[in-house]
Amino acid sequence: MNTTSELIVDAQNLHAWYGSSHVLHGIDLQIARGQTVGLLGRNGMGKSTLIRSLLGHVTQREGRITFFGQDVSHAKPHEVARLGVAYVPEGRGVFPNLTVRENLVMAARPGRDGRKEWTLERVLLTFPRLSERMTNLGAELSGGEQQMLSIGRALMTHPELIILDEATEGLAPLIVADIWRVIGDIRASGIATLIVDRDYRKVLAQSDQALVLQKGQVVMAGASAELRENPELAAYLGV
Repeated sequence: MNTTSELIVDAQNLHAWYGSSHVLHGIDLQIARGQTVGLLGRNGMGKSTLIRSLLGHVTQREGRITFFGQDVSHAKPHEVARLGVAYVPEGRGVFPNLTVRENLVMAARPGRDGRKEWTLERVLLTFPRLSERMTNLGAELSGGEQQMLSIGRALMTHPELIILDEATEGLAPLIVADIWRVIGDIRASGIATLIVDRDYRKVLAQSDQALVLQKGQVVMAGASAELRENPELAAYLGV
């Protein structure tokens, strides 16, 4: 069991609504320092809503959320970001009218403890393709390049936790392999990660713990290696 001092995220009995639609039903989620957690479930089961609730984007929510021991149950998204949380949203969210360099540099800031190891140079070494596109606008990049840019920008904030929502969605296989390589590098660097991705095998291979959602509730949770062997998993994922 994680002690409170080790936890980055501690969400308890989380409920969320969109209007009159009750989407999340009493979810508990913990992410410890340096831990990678996978979030699995079919489309429409509440994965993105859970992420958006943690980050403050969904305002109709109940329950207690702490980041680094600080109560953020009613915090705004920018307040959560300042605590050391980076978000790579589904759809990438790059600035289309800024160059690759501008997209990266505008996000740069030291980490909570003053760390600055994710320099522009390191991001470009991690994503060599971006170094060839430095003067291109965000709108001129391919989908894969935009995803690289979105992840690189998140890393330049020196986060304690990075949240990846469908980071490989709609990308070519070679680009997908590259993204998973980088996710592995992020994990190895000690940054905690919350991953949502349709490739549940990759998610379980790259995570320590995993949760499976069905209709806004946690129906399975535990060590990723154990969930991978559980015959009930396929029924919840529709595979």
